[in-house]
Amino acid sequence: MGEEGTGGTVHLLCLAASSGVPLFCRSSRGGAPARQQLPFSVIGSLNGVHMFGQNLEVQLSSAKTENTTVVWKSFHDSITLIVLSSEEGISELRLERLLQMVFGAMVLLVGLEELTNIRNVERLKKDLRASYCLIDSFLGDSELIGDLTQCVDCVIPPEGSLLQEALSGFAEATGTAFVSLVVSGRVVAATEGWWRLGTPEAVLLPWLVGSLPPQTARDYPVYLPHGSPTVPHRLLTLTLLPSLELCLLCGPSPPLSQLYPQLLERCWQPLLDPLRACLPLGPRALPSGFPLHTDILGLLLLHLELKRCLFTVEPLGDKEPSPEQRRRLLRNFYTLVTSTHFPPEPGPLEKTEDEVYQAQLPRACYLVLGTEEPGKGVRLVALQLGVRRLLLLLSPQSPSHGLRSLATHTLHALTPLL
Repeated sequence: MGEEGTGGTVHLLCLAASSGVPLFCRSSRGGAPARQQLPFSVIGSLNGVHMFGQNLEVQLSSAKTENTTVVWKSFHDSITLIVLSSEEGISELRLERLLQMVFGAMVLLVGLEELTNIRNVERLKKDLRASYCLIDSFLGDSELIGDLTQCVDCVIPPEGSLLQEALSGFAEATGTAFVSLVVSGRVVAATEGWWRLGTPEAVLLPWLVGSLPPQTARDYPVYLPHGSPTVPHRLLTLTLLPSLELCLLCGPSPPLSQLYPQLLERCWQPLLDPLRACLPLGPRALPSGFPLHTDILGLLLLHLELKRCLFTVEPLGDKEPSPEQRRRLLRNFYTLVTSTHFPPEPGPLEKTEDEVYQAQLPRACYLVLGTEEPGKGVRLVALQLGVRRLLLLLSPQSPSHGLRSLATHTLHALTPLL
C-alpha cells in the first residue's frame, strides 16, 4: 500500500459528452494546485477512446499504465469527467468517488439544467468557474475525508447540548429548518432538518463553506444535487469566530439584514466561551482530554446509517509520521478495506439470499507496514460492529496481537459520541 499523494500529479478533465468540447481542466501536483495543462491532443485521445467504446456498447470505466491510473465517468449523457493520477497507490475507488463529488459540486453551483441541456458552451465554461475553488479542494491534500467516505465530516464539541439548544432556538427565530454550525468545513451541530439533507449536498455544503475565502456574511445561491437540482436555494453564512460559521439553507426569506448583526448577537453572544472551545476541534475532532490510547496516531470513525464520520490525525500531539502522511495512510487503508473486505457504504448491509456469505463477512482486519519488529513501521486496524466502522493508525510500539482488543476498546469509548 503506497503513500498515496506523495509527489503525484492529478489531472481532471470535464467535457461536453456530445461534442467532446473541453469545459475545464484542473490539475494538482503533490496536493497543491498546478498550472500544468494536458495537451489538447491527449484530451482528445482520452475522450475519443471513451466515445469509441460507447459506440460499440462497451463501457470504458478505467485503465492503468505503468505510472498512471485513468478513470472515466459520464453523467446524464451530457457531461464526461476524466481523471488521471500518477499518485503511488491510488485506488480506482477513490478516483470514482472524486468524479462523483466533482459532478456534485458542478450541480451545486450551476444547476443540473445547465449541465444536461447545454445551449451555450462558452457561457457554461464561464459559469463553471464558480466551482473551481471547491473542485480544487478535492484535488488537494485536504484535512477532510467526506469526499472519499461520502459521509459528513463532524467534530464533537465539549458543550454540544448547549450549542444544539441555541441552534434550535436560532432556527425557530429565523423560520428555517436547515441550520448548522461549521468549523473548518466540519459540522459541529445541526438541526434535524439539516441532517436530513441527502447525499451529496450534506457533504458538499460544509465543504464549500470551508473552502471559501473568509467573509463576515454571505448570501450564496446553491442547488441541491439530490433534493433540488434545478431550483436554487440560498445558503446564508454568518461568521461567529474565525473559521467558525453559522450556515442557513433557505428560500427567499429571511433577508440577510434581518439576521446580521442584531439577531446574531442576541442569540450567540452569551455563548462566546462554548463557541471558542470549538475552534481547536477542526484538526482534532474530539474534545481536549478525551481518553485515547497513546499508541493511536489517527482515527476514522464512520456511522454508516447516519452517514457521519469523525476523522483526526492529531489526537495526541506531535509524533512521526507527519499529519499529511497519516492522512494518506488512513485514506489508503480505507479504500483497501472498503473495496476488498467490508461491504460498500454508506448504508446498511445489502440483503442477500446467501446467508453463508453474510456470515463470512469480516468484522476486523489489520495491516502492518514496514516490519513486524517492535518499534518499526506502523500498524493499521479496521473494525466493524453494527452500523459503526473504526479505522485506527497506530504507532510501531503497538503489538500486532493486541490490535483488535485496542480497536474494540476505542470503538466502545467513541460510540456515545457518534
